[in-house]
Amino acid sequence: MTGDIITGLRFLGAGLAAIGVAGAGVGIGVVTGGAVQAMGRNPEAAPLVQTNMILGIVFAESTAIYALVVALILLFVVK
Repeated sequence: MTGDIITGLRFLGAGLAAIGVAGAGVGIGVVTGGAVQAMGRNPEAAPLVQTNMILGIVFAESTAIYALVVALILLFVVK
């Protein structure tokens, strides 16, 4: 009985950790949408905006990778 509860809690924790992946997807969409609007309004500033957009995407994607690693650790490493 206790093994079943611990297994269930591991799956629950991995599912909650995977919510971070969805949050990163929303963040990437917001960053990209804002950058496209800024480049459309001021084309001369496009190189600077594009550099900042790429940096924002990298930070949002790193959050998703951390959430994925935590979920995988909960699923396959924790006993």
